Amino acid sequence: MPAVRPCLVRDSFTMPEQEYAVLGAVKQACLKAGFEVKKSELLRIGVALLGQLDAASLRAVLDALPQLKTGRPPAE
Repeated sequence: MPAVRPCLVRDSFTMPEQEYAVLGAVKQACLKAGFEVKKSELLRIGVALLGQLDAASLRAVLDALPQLKTGRPPAE
């Protein structure tokens, strides 16, 4: 019997350039360490780590983030 594949969900989001650049920097660090990782895998790692935080720790991290205007950026 084949393994059941999880249902995948596609989404889009906006983040500051500096935070997006962290994904690239971590990818490069992983390559130097001898393994490859995809951006989507890095985001999934982040979600897994968030799931391990208690509410107070999550609130502290959230409070440290700069507030962003929601929605799509204006077209150029």
